[in-house]
Amino acid sequence: EVIERLGDKASAKREAEAAGVPTVPGSRTPSDDVAAITRIVQELGLPAMLKAAAGGGGKGMRAVSRSDGLTDDIEAAMREARSSFSDAGLIVEKLIERGRHIEVQIAGDGNGNVIHLFERECSLQRRHQKLIEEAPAANLAADLRERIVADATRLGKRLNYRGVGTVEFIVSGSEYYFLEVNPRLQVEHPVTEMVTGVDIVELMLRIAAGEGLPFAQDGIGCTGHAVEARICAEDPANNFMPCTGELAYVKFPDTEVRIESGVESGSTVSPYYDSMLAKLITHARTRDETLDKLSSALDRTSIFGIQTNQSFLARLIELPETRDATFHTRLIDEQIDQLLGKEKKSSAETLALAACFWMMRQRPPAANSSAHNPWQSRETTGWQMSAGGDGLSPIPILHLEAAGTSAEIRFAPRQADGAMTIRVNDDKLSVNLIPDGGDDFTAVVEDRSEAVSIRQHDQTLFVHDRRGVHTLTAIPYLTYISAAAETSGELRAPMMGMIRKVDVAVGDRVKAGDFAAILESMKMELR
Repeated sequence: EVIERLGDKASAKREAEAAGVPTVPGSRTPSDDVAAITRIVQELGLPAMLKAAAGGGGKGMRAVSRSDGLTDDIEAAMREARSSFSDAGLIVEKLIERGRHIEVQIAGDGNGNVIHLFERECSLQRRHQKLIEEAPAANLAADLRERIVADATRLGKRLNYRGVGTVEFIVSGSEYYFLEVNPRLQVEHPVTEMVTGVDIVELMLRIAAGEGLPFAQDGIGCTGHAVEARICAEDPANNFMPCTGELAYVKFPDTEVRIESGVESGSTVSPYYDSMLAKLITHARTRDETLDKLSSALDRTSIFGIQTNQSFLARLIELPETRDATFHTRLIDEQIDQLLGKEKKSSAETLALAACFWMMRQRPPAANSSAHNPWQSRETTGWQMSAGGDGLSPIPILHLEAAGTSAEIRFAPRQADGAMTIRVNDDKLSVNLIPDGGDDFTAVVEDRSEAVSIRQHDQTLFVHDRRGVHTLTAIPYLTYISAAAETSGELRAPMMGMIRKVDVAVGDRVKAGDFAAILESMKMELR
């Protein structure tokens, strides 16, 4: 009954109005008629937000700021809504452009008793999907917090709420408006669990079993601060294109962080589900300590095989607006150039680490042999001649390729201490990889030391160093220079998915920037 009354955004909005909770101006009845929705947008005025009435998770949502292309936006939102929720109905609301997304966790026993477990901040979003969530909300005035949690609780009591759920609000200055109710468990529930000590899943099951609420409102406290980051299979540098494929290697830190994930090394990421791979949750006495812990946890996480938003999240956490909690729901869009501008080509140091690892795999030290064995040293490179006093091979031994990077690699024999001189194009570096177990190493490049993870899968090398995660292709140089380049003449989609619409026909002339087709993958439309 709760889901029927609140699972639809339009009916939930009517319930909120009846309870005296302020709502965002807009339509109250869903529609799947393009002309009718167009009229509502025109009457309401721009900017406006199109929302899938039956939806959640940012699916079927479109922010509209211009009348040009309005029909296309409506049709796209309806297609996403139908695909995700089997219901194309949309509602239209006035767009609050620089608001904060605040939500309240509630629980009710179905007998009129409803409590709240404080609020969460979910303002750091992209495509209306949350990336960073925290509890409690930072820099939220005490009187505003009290009004919001009171309205959430009052709405739950009016509905005789049974179970756990979330009442969501958009905050603008000192005002706030009801958005929707999620009558279910949410992705971000762990941050509330960390600060309250309440197992929300257990609470949900006990209420469903008829046990009621095990505590009253004054029995719930909020201790410290918790923050969650969502790692997703997407490429920020390529307009956040969803990524699919096999995860060659997955490793999460085992201290000072809570990990929730459904993937492991060897898992396959398909286009049929949401792109989220894992959640990292940290908790500490203060917000700054919690963010520091989360930053460290992201740095110690290695996911090889496909692109993820891991490095993007790390930079997002370090934004001044994130650190001082002056963010809003449009922050990522406004700062996107800064957040992506730090994407760099793989450095000479990273390439040298990959090359050293590759050579160690090609020429592992013989068992029970001395590191001073001159024959073993020579076999490190596979060449008997050197080009000068530095001992480097006269021709390249290896070719390394990465996005935007191509390098010729020369090696010198390994030294007694394990170090090796490696030339990456015109850069010459001393590299030593000291095994720390598994795929972890202490890397010493010149006089700098750092912890790295390196793994090889066929010709692909994955390097996770202080600069991020890098995917490189290793090709023996003679193989590389003899390979013939081929072109297919095809236009290939960059990922798996389903073609929803084709905008071109045989014989059409197309140019860069023309739309050829609409591809749906991971419940999102891509042109």
